[in-house]
Amino acid sequence: MNGTNHTISAESVQTRERTPPRFALLNKIMRKKLAKYSCLVLLAIILLGIIGPWVAPYDPADTNYAAFLQSPSKQFWLGTDMIGRDILSRMLYGTRVTLTVAVMAVSITFVIGTLIGVTSAYMGGIVDNILMRIMDVLLALPGIVLALAIVAVLGPSQENAMIAIGISSIPGFSLLIRGAALTVKSSGYVEASRAIGSSNWWIVLNQIIPNITSVLIVYTALFVGGAILETSALGFIGLGAQPPTPEWGTMLNEGKDYLTEAWWLATFPGLAITIVVFAVNILGDALQDIFNPKGR
Repeated sequence: MNGTNHTISAESVQTRERTPPRFALLNKIMRKKLAKYSCLVLLAIILLGIIGPWVAPYDPADTNYAAFLQSPSKQFWLGTDMIGRDILSRMLYGTRVTLTVAVMAVSITFVIGTLIGVTSAYMGGIVDNILMRIMDVLLALPGIVLALAIVAVLGPSQENAMIAIGISSIPGFSLLIRGAALTVKSSGYVEASRAIGSSNWWIVLNQIIPNITSVLIVYTALFVGGAILETSALGFIGLGAQPPTPEWGTMLNEGKDYLTEAWWLATFPGLAITIVVFAVNILGDALQDIFNPKGR
């Protein structure tokens, strides 16, 4: 009997050694087929965003007066636009622009939304009431409408689009984080820390935030998809990255008037947006299943 226990213990130790804790989440994602494929797609798109300017066959701003509205061919794999610019090159450059705006916007949402949500949940009382009423007022407007209002004040540009999308997502994100933080706040170990005189900042940084990490990861992943859509929407209506900067939403806007005679102008940027948002949402759903205690 003791030998069996020793064998089981040895096998458990070997299993833990083969799967370090830092790779546990990755292993769980790889076990889910759709999540694995979405990760591969996202990694490929991120890689294209990084190396795009070096592998693009043409300068995205160069015009070719002899190649207006050329359909996809061996010379121009995805065709050309109404002034002869190569669509493939513009797509590769636009990958970096779109992802940069979305990631920076989500970073703004993550930092400020987490700060507001955790502060509101932990402090409670009048602080909670004031912060949540402000968030409720902002939530009365759809996110894209709030983003439009902010860009209208700041002016259309890539940087202002980042700020607008980041701020417009803060109310929803902070409310979700507040709910998770309230659950942790009512736990016994937080009450014990208060009883022994631990400072509020120590409790927040060492007990509340570490215990809502899984929630932060899931919500952040889910908000990335929305940020990409809002980035493309602002670009589509001319309030995002300004020409001649290539951006997927801007390319959609340029191709909308040529749907019958040059289908490729809007089709390829639209497919890129769809694929990225779809992959991000699948990954977010997979993370939600992994971190959900009921699912486990």
